[in-house]
Amino acid sequence: LRDVQAVDTYTEMLMKLAQEQGFPYWLARAAIRQGWVLTERGQVETGITKLRQGMDTVRAAGAELGTSSILAQLAEAYGRIGQEGEGLVLLAEALAQVEHTGERWHEAELHRLKGELTLQQFNVQRSTLNVTNPQPPIPNPQTEAEACFLKAIEVSRKQQAKSLELRAAMSLARLWQRQGKKKSALRMLTDIYGW
Repeated sequence: LRDVQAVDTYTEMLMKLAQEQGFPYWLARAAIRQGWVLTERGQVETGITKLRQGMDTVRAAGAELGTSSILAQLAEAYGRIGQEGEGLVLLAEALAQVEHTGERWHEAELHRLKGELTLQQFNVQRSTLNVTNPQPPIPNPQTEAEACFLKAIEVSRKQQAKSLELRAAMSLARLWQRQGKKKSALRMLTDIYGW
């Protein structure tokens, strides 16, 4: 739900319990949550450090499940400090992890974030893309992002994950709005919101 205060409260409880009971794995999971809270509160670089430390501990324990969501949190944090390329690398790793483990509960969000970071990387803010280099690394960042958002919607619908579907639809609607496709954006959002 992205409720920062609730996550912070429960993370403190988890940290205390994990320390009392000597559960280093759960202490690492709490550190990851703390990192996310810090990034949400604007302390992004400190949050990234916490996220990475927690992820390293989780991986050292041999855990693979759940790492795609940690990578997504890291990717989003890197996007906040203008390091979209690093974020996209992490998302590629996360998507590979999804294929390796079959753990797909966060897959839609990975595709949505990939679309957002793709747009951000090429600073797509207007309805037309102004690029000084006529040959960008990907043929059209808007087309690439749109494909990511549509994939996120498709995955979330298959999983009946309405909140993730709405997040992906909002991202796509913002893109379509910038492209002048306001009626299509409104129609799509109306259908999803009407559910």
